[in-house]
Amino acid sequence: MGVINKLASSLNRRDEIPNQELAKEILNSKDKKAIQELVENLSNKDKNIASDCIKVLYEVGEHDPTLLDSYAENFLTLLNSKNNRLAWGAMTALDCIATTKPKDVFDHIYQIIKIADEGSVITRDHAVSILIKLSKDATIAPKIFLLLFDQLRKSPSNQLPMYAENSYRIIPNSLRKEFVEILKNRLPDMEKESKKKRVEKVIKRILEN
Repeated sequence: MGVINKLASSLNRRDEIPNQELAKEILNSKDKKAIQELVENLSNKDKNIASDCIKVLYEVGEHDPTLLDSYAENFLTLLNSKNNRLAWGAMTALDCIATTKPKDVFDHIYQIIKIADEGSVITRDHAVSILIKLSKDATIAPKIFLLLFDQLRKSPSNQLPMYAENSYRIIPNSLRKEFVEILKNRLPDMEKESKKKRVEKVIKRILEN
């Protein structure tokens, strides 16, 4: 049975189990031909097949991003897709390879941020995750922290606690004061007390270290 025939939509399934099982199969066999076939079908006229393909690809990428290394450009092209599933799925895939192909992803970071600002919550979540991963590369870190801090300043208040929790460990000493100031300035935006306490906890951790 071909790869496309194993997709959930090809099996007339509405759940994700067939896609997840296919991803495991590809991971176990390191099947690069299967990966290529899935990438080629991201432009399939059947939107359900295209959506299943991106699902399988980022499921693979979350466990072995090296299998997606050659397809950064394909995912970048999809960021502008009118199919929201493909757009945020592509951002998820780029998030996967940000650790293995940081320079390739960084070359398009402003496009990534633009899409994140205009896209769904999931799209923004993965864009911020990309910034956090890219910050580990000293050659591009200064630009990355500028973009990350900008996201912290304008992110939805519901998302800010998660962004703060995920990023505080990678903030260098030279930027900790600015990081804390950004979070303190956002505290009045926190409508839920639980969200506010999470941000305050991050501030406390930074100040104690």
